[in-house]
Amino acid sequence: MVSLNDIAPGTWNIDADHTEIGFVARHLAVTKVKGRFTDVSVNAEVAEDRKNSTLEFTVQTASVQTRNADRDAHLKSADFFDVEQYPTMTFKATNIGDDTITGDLTIKDVTKPVTFDYEFNGISDDPWGGTRAGFEAQGEINRKDFGLSFDAAAPGGNALVSDKIKINLDLEFVKA
Repeated sequence: MVSLNDIAPGTWNIDADHTEIGFVARHLAVTKVKGRFTDVSVNAEVAEDRKNSTLEFTVQTASVQTRNADRDAHLKSADFFDVEQYPTMTFKATNIGDDTITGDLTIKDVTKPVTFDYEFNGISDDPWGGTRAGFEAQGEINRKDFGLSFDAAAPGGNALVSDKIKINLDLEFVKA
């Protein structure tokens, strides 16, 4: 069985075509709205001593997509990401464990610690002579902690958008 310790030390580049940074919010407390960011860069350096490995993400906030142009425009506004003033959000790992990654998430110049549970999906050689590694990770934030402050309620009192946002990462890396 392949484990995280089988990943070769060195630089691993993200394969943007096989990576997704997604999120899920509740709409009116009755259904889910799913979205993703399409412009993401990742720096990953695997160290001999895994505790010294680094992982950093930069997300272009204007790349948010939810399959609804009006909602996407609202998410880009000052009610949410305010992409004109805050064009990026970042994550920098501070501790990479066997099944969790903790780090500093910064959205709208607000930095908070966030922990992601992750699963290592394995390593595979590809047909082009490369080596790939895959991961899935899940975490949760309170959007208001990061200044995503839109706060409308429906006539029955349910929040239009949940405060809790689930973050889902599907990541594929290629050994440099």
